Amino acid sequence: MVGEWAERLARAEEIVARARQIVAFTGAGISSESGIPTYRDTNDAIWEKYDSETIAEISHFRRDPRNFWRFFQEARYVAMSQAEPNPGHRALAAMERAGRLHSVITQNIDGLHQQAGSQRVIELHGNTRRILCLECGERHAFEEVYEILQLRNPPPCRACGGMLKPDVVFFGEPLPAAALMEAGQAIADCDLLIAIGSSLVVYPAAALPEQAKRQGADLMLVNLTPTAYDSIADVVLPASAGEVLPALARAAGVADPI
Repeated sequence: MVGEWAERLARAEEIVARARQIVAFTGAGISSESGIPTYRDTNDAIWEKYDSETIAEISHFRRDPRNFWRFFQEARYVAMSQAEPNPGHRALAAMERAGRLHSVITQNIDGLHQQAGSQRVIELHGNTRRILCLECGERHAFEEVYEILQLRNPPPCRACGGMLKPDVVFFGEPLPAAALMEAGQAIADCDLLIAIGSSLVVYPAAALPEQAKRQGADLMLVNLTPTAYDSIADVVLPASAGEVLPALARAAGVADPI
């Protein structure tokens, strides 16, 4: 296995070194390395109280926003507020600064790519650090809403008293058309797509790797578990983002990727 791993990594480094326009596509796996659990990774004690299938479903939220905000308060705020970018996030940001990475397309909602220094981040599912009023559109700070929650649930809009909701795509809502269009254009223009920490099962975002291959780009997968796209990838690296991405950044010519 050691020899096979060395061969895969060498192949990946060769592909990165020759690529002219690289795009990264990231999923929950890169954020879990920073301590942010996915919905299905959250500990069982939480799911005895909250149903993972409905807690972020839009019709359920509109019927009972208090349930979601209790979940946010108990299971999300601490993890989100304490999380820091890991070497994988920082390597991608360093590649962008060096002109070797065009953009990051992400399914994640935690803002860690921006915190690491990435500038061109296409958020397919929104960002939970942005809290919006569904009535008037007023923006609220993440920390401010948490403070309001200590006194009142659901937290009201400071401007009109309306219902607040994280600026993220809940189950049952469409992905933002502008972000999908921007992601599609980035894929169309790239010659290498690196998919990182995604099981590639949530559509339509999961179709992006297939689009990249169809348009002639190389496809690299960095994921701890197999995906349905392993058979069409040019190289598969079954490893963590924090382990692999700094090495790929160095192959791209970045001297100090983290």
